[in-house]
Amino acid sequence: MTAASSSSSTAPKRPATVRIRHLFEAKAQGRPFSMLTAYDQFSAQVFEAAGIEVLLIGDSVGSTVLGHETTTATTHQDMLTFTGAVARSVRRPLIVADLAFGSYEAGPVDAVRHGVELVRAGAQMIKLEGGTPVTPQVSALVAAGIPVMGHLGFTPQSVNALSGHRVQGRDDHAADQLLRDARALQEAGASAVVLELVPAALASRITAELDIPTVGIGAGPGCDGQVLVWQDMAGLSDFRGKFVKAFADLRGDLQRAAEQYRSEVESRSYPGPEHSFE
Repeated sequence: MTAASSSSSTAPKRPATVRIRHLFEAKAQGRPFSMLTAYDQFSAQVFEAAGIEVLLIGDSVGSTVLGHETTTATTHQDMLTFTGAVARSVRRPLIVADLAFGSYEAGPVDAVRHGVELVRAGAQMIKLEGGTPVTPQVSALVAAGIPVMGHLGFTPQSVNALSGHRVQGRDDHAADQLLRDARALQEAGASAVVLELVPAALASRITAELDIPTVGIGAGPGCDGQVLVWQDMAGLSDFRGKFVKAFADLRGDLQRAAEQYRSEVESRSYPGPEHSFE
């Protein structure tokens, strides 16, 4: 047996279909898992082929695809449309979908009704923002058989109340409140929680104290998993937040391809004989 084959035979096997229990197993094993947003079949299929374990149909679709300034403009119908597009396109990743702003704040009844519709569209887990105040919604969703991922720290749907994109939990009082909120979500039945724009030490502390997996975005390396908006990850957007690493330059590549296309059309070198019919 070669060294390469020996190494591959002892590597942990990835599940054929990612389930929530696999995220708990990853946490127990200390193996970080990856999550990316996805909104269409092509990005979803690429990420599935890359081995991304969790795909998030985020309400960020409003600002990354639909041209809105904030996620608060994203509607429940938007979420149903894009959740369905991703869910129909892949088989392996765990599909998580956001409850849109205004679709759950009024109480458990609204949360369950809209959660059920997202599940029917293909979501296997739904995400909602907030801590202790939304625990009745979390409990109701779980009681209805809908797994829940919480979201703490900077919560984009509350961007106006939080006075913009700001790191949360920097002072002792705010840090203690975040920890209380994380425990409350877990006790209400949440199966995971996103920590966004949280000091790394605090995120590590929360991760260590929770039994459920944490997913970080701008929360340092101590979380059980990491998530990014895929257009930021791939360098397609022009957002360059401190916590973002662009792993490609798709914006530049796409612009160069479009410029070459325009140039060849203008020079009549495209389409050529090989692209034409007799």
